[in-house]
Amino acid sequence: MIQTLFGSVEQEPTLLEKLQSGIQKTRDGLVSRIEDVISGKKTIDADLLEELEYTLISADIGVNTTQEILDRIRERVDRKLVGDSDELRGLIREYLLEVLVANDRPLATVDAPPAVVMLVGVNGAGKTTTIGKLCAHLRADGHSVLLCAADTFRAAAIEQLEVWGERTGTQVIRQNTGADPSAVMFDALQAAKSRNVDYLIIDTAGRLQTKTNLMVELEKMRRTASRIIPDAPHEVLLVLDATTGQNGLEQARKFTESAGVTGIVLTKLDGTAKGGVVVAITRELGLPIRYIGVGEKVDDLLRFDPEKFIDSLFATK
Repeated sequence: MIQTLFGSVEQEPTLLEKLQSGIQKTRDGLVSRIEDVISGKKTIDADLLEELEYTLISADIGVNTTQEILDRIRERVDRKLVGDSDELRGLIREYLLEVLVANDRPLATVDAPPAVVMLVGVNGAGKTTTIGKLCAHLRADGHSVLLCAADTFRAAAIEQLEVWGERTGTQVIRQNTGADPSAVMFDALQAAKSRNVDYLIIDTAGRLQTKTNLMVELEKMRRTASRIIPDAPHEVLLVLDATTGQNGLEQARKFTESAGVTGIVLTKLDGTAKGGVVVAITRELGLPIRYIGVGEKVDDLLRFDPEKFIDSLFATK
């Protein structure tokens, strides 16, 4: 809130404030609980480590990542490099940042446009909404964008994407519901090439990772794209609902096998304490987190920055 001569004016939160607010539940479920565990304890014993293990796994950090953190703590305790439980917070922070930074890499670049970005995921993860927000971001940065409505299975999907097209002033390449998704994508790829647009963003039908025939369809779409534009799609972003926690990790595994996922968009992070799955996915699959969704507004889709994420998670109040 800013006070002016004419009264108070609501001030838009900064990106950092949005991030801190968006991951507050994860902070409460992870960092605050870590602090509760170690508070007032001066020795690092088996009971303390057991409590830490439970806290980390409960926050969906993942069993393997949790074990590595505990192993590192034990090793440093044995070598007398850490002897005070107050140092554990910094040690855990250091390790989580290390995992995220190790797998972070820049978005793919192309020598000549268009850059082709395909979004995949299960129903209900927020895929089409994410596409609209991503389109708005790219347009705001001065890029030309074309949208492809290749989700021809869900009746409302095409209309939903067209609404986002109208909001952002972006054309949508579409066919009727029930059309072959690869055929729609073919038209969109040709249009993107001829118009020399910077980005073509492709919406695909939501599908369960266990439906083999639908996963095969994604492989077909990737092959079609690469025949028209070499190396396309340049990015395959898997949209995951953060509230699913460890179930999201299994989704990521299956989609990576079939769709060649290059990065993750984690939505609804503001509504869950399971944001630790960010670390689990990155550690288990070696995939970078590209964007995180921390609200309903267009500008609540944030580019993921490992250092800012960890800083916000462990920030002192």
